[in-house]
Amino acid sequence: MPVDVLLFGLRVISGLLLLAVLAALMLILWRDFRSATSAARVSRRAYGQLIKLTLMGEMMAETGETFALTPMTTLGRAPTNQIVLNDTFASSEHAVVLLRHGQWWLEDRNSRNGTLLNGERITLPVIITEGDIIGIGSVGFRLLLSPA
Repeated sequence: MPVDVLLFGLRVISGLLLLAVLAALMLILWRDFRSATSAARVSRRAYGQLIKLTLMGEMMAETGETFALTPMTTLGRAPTNQIVLNDTFASSEHAVVLLRHGQWWLEDRNSRNGTLLNGERITLPVIITEGDIIGIGSVGFRLLLSPA
């Protein structure tokens, strides 16, 4: 067998191997991309709603505004929060509602005026349930959870 034919055969085989490696790499990248997008979709899933309430006299009334509840929902005056509050009594990062191990928790983020849960000021993270009222300044939110 002439050397030229042997070298040509080796070039073809090495080219095919290179294409196989590139195809395997593309397949790995595609699977990683798909898993990342599905993980992002799950993190954006709404687990319920926070229904905005406003103080009218001595009662809280629904305003008609609702906000999606995600595994980490932040409340405060800063525009970086998921729920931005235009209330002078709200701190820039006032409170957070978290999903931890299947339970919903409310945490005050060392706000100046405090966070209320059903009319009681909280100082430590507390478990919250369906229908609880979260109070920040003159604004409140009623917790409405989606069925699992």
